[in-house]
Amino acid sequence: MSTLKVLARACGQEQVSAGTDKDAVDGVRPSYVATPRDADAVAAVMAVADDENLRVVARGAGSKLSWGNPPTNVDLVLDLSGLDAVLEHAAGDLIVRVQPGVRLAQLQDALAPAGQRVAIDEVVPGSTVGGIIATGLSGPSRLLHGAVRDLLIGVSVVRANGVAARSGGRVVKNVAGYDLCKIYTGSYGTLGIITEAIFRLHPIPAATAYIAVSAPDEETAGAKVAAVLASQVTPTAIEVDRPSPDSQMTVCVLVEGFGPGVTARAARVEALLGRDAVVSTHRPPWWGLLPTAATTIRMTCQPSGVTAVARAVARGGAAVHASVRGSAGTGVLYAGIAAEADPAEVARLLAEVRGVCAAEGGSAVLLDAPAPVKALVDVWGPIPAITLMRKVKQSFDPQRRLSPGRFVGGI
Repeated sequence: MSTLKVLARACGQEQVSAGTDKDAVDGVRPSYVATPRDADAVAAVMAVADDENLRVVARGAGSKLSWGNPPTNVDLVLDLSGLDAVLEHAAGDLIVRVQPGVRLAQLQDALAPAGQRVAIDEVVPGSTVGGIIATGLSGPSRLLHGAVRDLLIGVSVVRANGVAARSGGRVVKNVAGYDLCKIYTGSYGTLGIITEAIFRLHPIPAATAYIAVSAPDEETAGAKVAAVLASQVTPTAIEVDRPSPDSQMTVCVLVEGFGPGVTARAARVEALLGRDAVVSTHRPPWWGLLPTAATTIRMTCQPSGVTAVARAVARGGAAVHASVRGSAGTGVLYAGIAAEADPAEVARLLAEVRGVCAAEGGSAVLLDAPAPVKALVDVWGPIPAITLMRKVKQSFDPQRRLSPGRFVGGI
């Protein structure tokens, strides 16, 4: 029996098709696409993949399939867009249980009537819950509420051999298996197929204020960020944005809470940022979004190193007109570079910022880029924990069936 027919038996005739160029994962075209409608069908498909020795990449909205390395090969794209239900919202317990194909915006809309939210930002518009977990993508609110891995308290997964497993609990107090939730977060689909996720929730704030100011250089911007971090105002986020190396840098602080308290805290931030600071209830259009660019570099460092990293982007990115944006309060910045940039110049910029980030306690990853750029660089760069990560991969997926080659060190 053909592989296509075996897959059809696992999840339904109409849910399986031959792969096309539109299904390619970072340029690698799959042989098949399966679109299971529930967790049992996911397990059945993965059991077929195990029997047929198929290499599998999971897909949600498809907005991040070009991130990381291209897979070494793809036999099957497992489309999880049909698993898009909010399964349970226990408002009193401050938890929600969802399937991976739920888009974050859809989830927030479902939670809003109860005055609750998942404190995760939609950094890439249209992102699904599964994609956010797989890439570990956190936005501005990470400063106050923690990263995705901190908000995820339970997952159900299907392992590479088709066996279902569960980690974590349905209430905030249950921390059993919590470390496994952290392992799955940011693993780029290399350890298992997530079929359910449980998040702890936060209330939607009654009032918000954005306080923004322009800074003429990186040192001034860094000093303003440091002043807010050292204060007692407890900001939800501190973001920066510079559209080009020769433009000023905007520093913007978000405070949230109850009306009078937010007003007082916003006034305090306004005083810290200087007389040109502007207070608004409207979110800046660039807030929390990755730079709109063909090439994106993710740079991390200690918050005290933001000035040095931003300066390195301005210095090394002049030739490629690099922008910089990100969460200065947590030391996570992104450089954006246009498609027409010389790949060799992009490689030089990556090498420069990688050195500065390392000196400031972080790293630099080529998150996304055209193929000519990826061909010149090590996308992930040096990873101190690579030996441990390879052991984890061997334990969870010894046949290298899931997203082979996409993650660090070719995992």
